[in-house]
Amino acid sequence: MSMATPTRTMVVKPNRLTNNSYVLLFILFIASIISTTHAACSKMDQHSLLSSFDIASSSLNWSSNDCCRWEGIICNMAGRVTHLLLPSKRLKGVISPSLGNLTHLSHLNLSHNILSGHLEVGFFLSLSRLHILDLSYNFISGEVPLSLPSSHIRLVDLSSNQFNGTIPSSFLQRAWNLRNLNVSNNLLTGQIPSSICFYSSSFRLLDFSHNEFSGIIPLGIGNCSKLELFRAGFNNLLGTLPTDIHNAQALEEISLPSNKLSGPIGENISNLTNLTILDLYLNQLSGALPFHIGKLSRLKIITLHFNNLESYLPTSLMNCSSLTELNLGYNQFEGDLSVLNFTKLTKLIKLDLMNNKFTGPLPISVYSCKSLIALRLSSNDLEGQLQHGILSLKSLSFLSLSNNRLTNVTGAMNILKDSKSLRVLLFTSNFLGEEMPDGDLMVDSSGFQNLSVLSLSRCQLTGKVPIWLSKLEKMEVLDLSSNRLVGSIPGWLGTLPSLSFLNLNNNFISGEFPKELCELQAFVTKRDGTLTGHGDFELPVYYQSIHGSATILQYKYISNMPNTIRFRNNSLSSKIPLEIGKLQLLQELDIGFNNFYGNIPNQISNLPNLERLDLSRNHFSGELPASLSSLHFLSSFSVAYNNLQGNIPLGTQLQGFNDTAFEGNPGLCGFPLPNECQKKRPGDTTKNREDVDDTANGIPWLHISVSLGFIVGFWGVCGPLALSRSWRFAYFQFLSNIVDRFVC
Repeated sequence: MSMATPTRTMVVKPNRLTNNSYVLLFILFIASIISTTHAACSKMDQHSLLSSFDIASSSLNWSSNDCCRWEGIICNMAGRVTHLLLPSKRLKGVISPSLGNLTHLSHLNLSHNILSGHLEVGFFLSLSRLHILDLSYNFISGEVPLSLPSSHIRLVDLSSNQFNGTIPSSFLQRAWNLRNLNVSNNLLTGQIPSSICFYSSSFRLLDFSHNEFSGIIPLGIGNCSKLELFRAGFNNLLGTLPTDIHNAQALEEISLPSNKLSGPIGENISNLTNLTILDLYLNQLSGALPFHIGKLSRLKIITLHFNNLESYLPTSLMNCSSLTELNLGYNQFEGDLSVLNFTKLTKLIKLDLMNNKFTGPLPISVYSCKSLIALRLSSNDLEGQLQHGILSLKSLSFLSLSNNRLTNVTGAMNILKDSKSLRVLLFTSNFLGEEMPDGDLMVDSSGFQNLSVLSLSRCQLTGKVPIWLSKLEKMEVLDLSSNRLVGSIPGWLGTLPSLSFLNLNNNFISGEFPKELCELQAFVTKRDGTLTGHGDFELPVYYQSIHGSATILQYKYISNMPNTIRFRNNSLSSKIPLEIGKLQLLQELDIGFNNFYGNIPNQISNLPNLERLDLSRNHFSGELPASLSSLHFLSSFSVAYNNLQGNIPLGTQLQGFNDTAFEGNPGLCGFPLPNECQKKRPGDTTKNREDVDDTANGIPWLHISVSLGFIVGFWGVCGPLALSRSWRFAYFQFLSNIVDRFVC
């Protein structure tokens, strides 16, 4: 009995294999008949192909005498070319009019090549059998041809080229069966064709994004009864959302970001029950969210940030249980956030409500969103303390609660250190006046082991730079600026293998510039993204940088943040260590408003990537090193208000900066300063006019008057601040408003 079953199985399997073999042999037999009976390639088609492309510079192998056997070519039984499929073949040159001779062509795909030039006005007219046209990702320029070739055409993709001008009104007149039209990422102007859905109601996709279209979105989109994706973002579109758009019941995506659309979203949008993506960020939309938005149960992504939307969030929004991303940041929404029930949003991955007017404590129900990777509630008016429930968010990698009124920083950090996945933690402008968390609990070897970005800036925290930071080997960005930290800069910061952005501006830190910082590996050796994490922010980080004007920079990748050391506005007092020349990858060095002294070391000239150098308001002396002119990427520079003397090096890029970069150094001369340097004649022992000791009867009246003026002016303005630590901090806080900081 034990052998019977295997015997029956052995009999069945060969029969099945035999039947499959018969089928395969039959297919091969039919294919062989077809291959031997089709006519050789039309000589006219073969000539047209050869004259249309620069074969030598491409990756094509067209060596056969029969063009029907060439790569990317399919012919019909008569030997006429029907398919020309040559994506990503390094094709160069213009698209030849000779292609118009391939009158049996039904599929034309020349995407992802290096084709350029203009298309003939009537290029498509002879291709009356064309079904598929894909010229995307080339460098084709000029205007769009007057008309598509036939009623057979179903797909047209002209995206990612350099087409300009308007889309002719005749372009779609013959495209009765067109389903997909993609002209995105070009230079097209004018209005979106008003008759877009008049000629064909079969559209599934319309993509006009990343162009220069203007005017309103025309009525008629609602006539596209089968339309699934409508995209027209990153243009100059005005007006309101078309009132008939809710008639397009099949719509799954509305993507219109970065335009100038205004007015309300409208209640009727709740009729689009198939909608999965509503992407309208960076417009001028106003009013409240649709009250019945919860009817859109299939919605996965809502991105409405950077608008003027207002009022309370409708409770029905919490019924959109398919949501994976909800971004309502930079609006005027209000209300107690804790009354909203997030428990149904179990698929939510990203929640961004920054920069609104929400109040109340942190919403505990958010901790039910078990899939959350990124949570940002910054720049609202939230209060209270962080709760242990946040640890239920096992995948939480990005947390920004900046610019609120949270308390108990030590409790918050003790909770979050047990979050194994946390990479970005932004607590800017909270916990005002508390003590920097430190102690044994914070130095647990397992705490914060994946933390890459930490901001506790503008919190007025007291204490010292905490030693538990020394254990965070994945730390890349550390911002402790605008606090009340005292003590010295710890040398162990130089042992953090990934640290590439260090900001200690606006504190009370004293001591010297540690030589150990000149060993920071991220400034010495190019960072490997595989060693420091994924390198990307789950949500863009906004950083306010003020180099002459207030600018908010957006960073999507940690690696895009400049390699930076900032110690501005402290009480540091030492020479700059000569070892600073090791920091080959340093891009920004700001140590202004301190008490550094001595010569500016030539070794700074060994930092070829330096873009910003600020040594102002210190006590540097000696001459300005001419070697600084070798810093070719330097775009921001200041040595103002030191004790420098001598010539500003002639014929260098240093003279490209305005005089404010050098002012406050009475001994400096030469352009761009107004005082010219006097040349000494050989053997002339007489002092230059600028060098003459300004004395009368041995008394240096000029020096005395300047000194007295400085003393009176300084103590008249700054004396009250210096007398009180709190007033001094008020002065620091004033300065902190004009320096770089994390926004959220």
